[in-house]
Amino acid sequence: MQSCVVVVGTDSTMVSDALRTTIAEALGERDPSLALQDYTIKDAASSSGESIVSRILEALNTPAFLVDRRVVVVRDAQLMVADEVAGLLSWMANPAPDTVLVIGVVGAKSNKLVKASALVVDVNVGSRPQDRIAFVGAKLAERRVTVDKTTSQKIAETLGDDIARVDSLARTLQSIYGSAPLTFDHVAPYLGDAGDVPEWDLTDAIDAGDATQAIKVARRMLDSKGRAALQIVNMLQRHYLRMVRLEGSGVRNDDEAATLLGINRYPASKALRGAQRLGASRLAASMHMIANADVDLKGGVSYGGKNLDTDLDVTELTVIEVLVARLSKLSQSARRR
Repeated sequence: MQSCVVVVGTDSTMVSDALRTTIAEALGERDPSLALQDYTIKDAASSSGESIVSRILEALNTPAFLVDRRVVVVRDAQLMVADEVAGLLSWMANPAPDTVLVIGVVGAKSNKLVKASALVVDVNVGSRPQDRIAFVGAKLAERRVTVDKTTSQKIAETLGDDIARVDSLARTLQSIYGSAPLTFDHVAPYLGDAGDVPEWDLTDAIDAGDATQAIKVARRMLDSKGRAALQIVNMLQRHYLRMVRLEGSGVRNDDEAATLLGINRYPASKALRGAQRLGASRLAASMHMIANADVDLKGGVSYGGKNLDTDLDVTELTVIEVLVARLSKLSQSARRR
């Protein structure tokens, strides 16, 4: 095994799950009480102002005793300051024999420890539906849980943006069913509530002029309790304000759009295409619809309270569904030009 392994991802639960697997692989059959030393930077930082990196480096440079390998774990390494990172980088450049350093980083792959590691376990999941489906299938297979592609797809759809839950789901299913082939009917009772979905699922559907899909995604957001209705309105307002800033600005390409908006090139390119497609009059109409929805949700209208069967607020659901349908129709009419 490599002398250093870094597990990196933006979701702390997924990093923790991957660390568990990586540590188990590094230990093999060795006794953790003899071979493992586990440090958490966050706990150390909260309990005292002193750095524990000196203790970590001492553990890394101390020969293994009664075992042939020492495994040293550093969790929440993204909280380390520059001098502390430099200490670990120095060891990584000249590692001690028979010692494996396992580092957990919650954050971006641009972290210096990630860049310096010979082996990186990236637990980030792509934004596309097929990326989530592939991740679900891989996690279940890792736990020797047997499902077909259709079941993996349904699990991914249910979990949505809350994809980190798949590891605990896989452990539960493995403990109950072992490696027996499972259908979605076997899995469904252990899935829990539907997870939230990323905001671009909604904005992409609206930009494509797909009112049916936009309503489906918006309802899913409300169903999952991931976002309140006003949060959805604010999200759409932010989406359209980007296009408003670009419309008539003289911006000619994606790089200029990214600079003006202060965001990454990819979302800036989508905003630029949207501004060019909709034009000033449709953008003005869109902002008017969003403003009206905001007023409606703050008491402007009432279509009833909570539905006892679905636990959804009928007024919130109606206002949001009407809003996304109207915005989608505007996009659809622009595409027909």
